[in-house]
Amino acid sequence: MPGNGKEQGIIMKPMLLPSAKRIFLATFLLIMTFILLKHVSYSENVPPRKKFLTFPLQIGQWHGTISYFDQSIYDELGVDDSILISYSSPDKKQVQVYIGYYQSQKEGSVIHSPKNCMPGSGWEITSTMTEEVKIPGSTVNLIQLVIKKGLDQQIVLYWFQERGRYIRSEYWQKIYLVWDAIFHKRTDGAFIRLIAPVDRRGEKYAAGFLKSFATELIPVLNQYIPGETK
Repeated sequence: MPGNGKEQGIIMKPMLLPSAKRIFLATFLLIMTFILLKHVSYSENVPPRKKFLTFPLQIGQWHGTISYFDQSIYDELGVDDSILISYSSPDKKQVQVYIGYYQSQKEGSVIHSPKNCMPGSGWEITSTMTEEVKIPGSTVNLIQLVIKKGLDQQIVLYWFQERGRYIRSEYWQKIYLVWDAIFHKRTDGAFIRLIAPVDRRGEKYAAGFLKSFATELIPVLNQYIPGETK
């Protein structure tokens, strides 16, 4: 997935080499995804959605400013719709939001994990964990990364939001994609990534307000990313 455009060059790479079992599983899933999505013939049934042109720049006390990647990044991603917004709070907290939406992963590009598809450019993943985030009426598990480049450190929170699911596993994202393509005739989905800088107050402080922001953001996302098949 993309870095932070002209504002912040976030490049993620795995800390450890994957095991042979993980390589085999990842390769198998990619091959099966390609075969099934390319050779199963059907018309997709994608629910209507709001365009990101109307995405709010005010979420709670957070006020946002729209940014853009270079066109070459959009060409590489193959997204059908996307938004890049830098939000700030009255007390100077900062969160950058990137959302990339794919109407069809059968005909177009397939969403990839930022841990696998970004070239190295100095940023290192120093921690990977699952974070539980509260949303109205439930909780969701998202992926949290701590990344570092020189003296700069940032917290990344990301997930795949597809057909009513909040998916934190790259492997399950591929499995659900094939399942829904066959049984629901849908391959639409989105990748959501939030980034917050770590300052003198530390990782826990940044991770805390990033999770709090996610709690406010997710109900808004549900208007722009189609939910489960009825």
